[in-house]
Amino acid sequence: MAEKKTTKKITRVEGGETPASSAGQQSASYTVSDENKKKSRTFRIIAVISWIVAIGFEIWAILTLREATVNTTLLIVQIVAALIFAVIGSWLWKKANRLDPASEKDQVKFFIQNQLGLIISIIAFLPLVILIFTNKNLTGKQKGLVGSIAVVALVVAGLLGVEFNPVSQEDIIQQTQEVEALTGANHVYWTKYGKSYHLYPDCSYINTDRTDEIFEGTVAQARELKSITDLCDRCAGRAERELVPEE
Repeated sequence: MAEKKTTKKITRVEGGETPASSAGQQSASYTVSDENKKKSRTFRIIAVISWIVAIGFEIWAILTLREATVNTTLLIVQIVAALIFAVIGSWLWKKANRLDPASEKDQVKFFIQNQLGLIISIIAFLPLVILIFTNKNLTGKQKGLVGSIAVVALVVAGLLGVEFNPVSQEDIIQQTQEVEALTGANHVYWTKYGKSYHLYPDCSYINTDRTDEIFEGTVAQARELKSITDLCDRCAGRAERELVPEE
């Protein structure tokens, strides 16, 4: 594929330079780099610690509910603190999954790894919500206030914990093969707020007044850094036309 021109600033993502594939050869496997394994391990450790702290605040809140006179302010602080740590844990866990994705071959493991944030959120808040509304030491007004906050915390933590677009090794392999079939190399472009990755830096979709910088790297990096899963239709069509030999 001939080098294309653009007036935009192009930033190469570290490790994103890949050699062209030999004719007829495409990536058949996905290997996580040592650097990504190290980063994902660190993110997961911190995520687990954050979730443990969140559940710790939940347990503290449950103990507070057992007191004859419940301190409403303290209970609210405990719920908010649990929410903050639950969200931090889910955010870091998702980052780890992008760096070191699971395989779809084991569907149970794949589901648990990608939806663990949602599972932890339910564990951290659902028992608390139930205990608040069934607690005899709380007045109706306290139940309405604290219960509403706990329900909101459950919903927010659940929504931010669920992975709506899970990354799998098989997805990355398939998308990489698609790009290599069109261009001969695992090399794509994307923007900070874009929803698709592109085969050409001069694609009109990313060469607009709103674009200040274009990033270049591999398909896996586009997913790791931006969770981009879609190939630009315009770039795909252009690449297909360029594959057709001129008469």
